Amino acid sequence: MNIKPLADRVLVLPAPAEEKVGGIIIPDTAKEKPLHGKVVAVGNGTKDEEMVLKEGDEVLYGKYSGTELEYEGEKYLIMRQNDVLAVLGK
Repeated sequence: MNIKPLADRVLVLPAPAEEKVGGIIIPDTAKEKPLHGKVVAVGNGTKDEEMVLKEGDEVLYGKYSGTELEYEGEKYLIMRQNDVLAVLGK
């Protein structure tokens, strides 16, 4: 990964939106934006806030959290660590 977030920011690869519900195919315009994803890169934190997330963590985040960006054909979200609501357990 050539993107390195700064300070307390994390780069998240959102989980894919559901394609089908009970045999009905959902069109792109009606798909819900996923609210979970995988952390692919983290910053170093700040002097006031230690970075507690690490690469590979599965996280939940708010519906309007982060900034969308596209890199090498893949869509990512970059957000502050405090925009992450929870880390999903394995």
